[in-house]
Amino acid sequence: MKKVLLTGAAGFIGSKVAEKLLEKGYKVIGVDNLNDYYDPKLKEYRLRKLSENKNFVFYRVDIENRGALRVIFQEKKPEGVINLAARAGVRYSIENPFVYETTNSLGTLNLLELMREFGIKKFVLASTSSLYAGQPMPFKEDLPVNTPISPYAASKKAAEVMSYTYHYLYGFDVTVVRYFTVYGPAGRPDMCIFRFIKWIDEGEPITVYGDGTQSRDFTYVDDIAEGTIKAYETETGYEIINLGGNHPHQLNEVIELIEKFLGKKAEIVYKPFHKADLKATWADIEKARKILGWEPNVPLEEGLKRTVEWHIENREFVRTIPLP
Repeated sequence: MKKVLLTGAAGFIGSKVAEKLLEKGYKVIGVDNLNDYYDPKLKEYRLRKLSENKNFVFYRVDIENRGALRVIFQEKKPEGVINLAARAGVRYSIENPFVYETTNSLGTLNLLELMREFGIKKFVLASTSSLYAGQPMPFKEDLPVNTPISPYAASKKAAEVMSYTYHYLYGFDVTVVRYFTVYGPAGRPDMCIFRFIKWIDEGEPITVYGDGTQSRDFTYVDDIAEGTIKAYETETGYEIINLGGNHPHQLNEVIELIEKFLGKKAEIVYKPFHKADLKATWADIEKARKILGWEPNVPLEEGLKRTVEWHIENREFVRTIPLP
């Protein structure tokens, strides 16, 4: 399956997946609406690098627009679909739940229905560790994640369930990959690592919700991209598979490492812990090892070093990007 429709291609993870697919000889049909949830300049920066490759073609299309998607399916005839297009962010989903439902749930349905119409069977869906709220750690894929605590998580659960329906009814080969706190160069400016690096470097106080002892299973973007491609290349029937670092780290540790690599100290402002956040995440990745032959290779210290180096090299560009 060397011709892939990749949604969210200008996004942080999507652009890295596209890059690695192109390196492996795939033709990538990129789709993204370039929305302004965060500054589109960052998405355009990622796209410029991809557009240098003759095997990459890009369409500025929203996955909520089934008519526009149908034209792409007709003209480009993809052999499989990787759906990384999504409205992300737990806190913002509470402020604007409707766009999460229409993009993450309805958008996924649009893709599945067009796959049925055009006889395409392979589907990879990006999902989230946010579904595991309240469950015992480490998080295993068979936990009963039926009580999501944010509209974001609820919309992702809906996409997972609809994907199963199309697997059951039409024999789609579906792999759902649940991501755990992805970070890396040119990352999302609404996420803590991008924000912490920018704030510390520019001498601004950083905001921490809680006391900094909350932990995340931080996962470097290259590792996530490789796991996503392995999910695409592996016939699974229907499987939900965690992609995570398999080693939680406290926010305080992250801040200390960023201080080390920037050579600057952080001024920290502590605010109350947000009700919709998880206190900790930790991925059980045994299933990824067994089914995909995947495990992460980049430890947190090395990943943060690379991320800070990108920031320093692109400091003037980063200064122009407002934080959402």
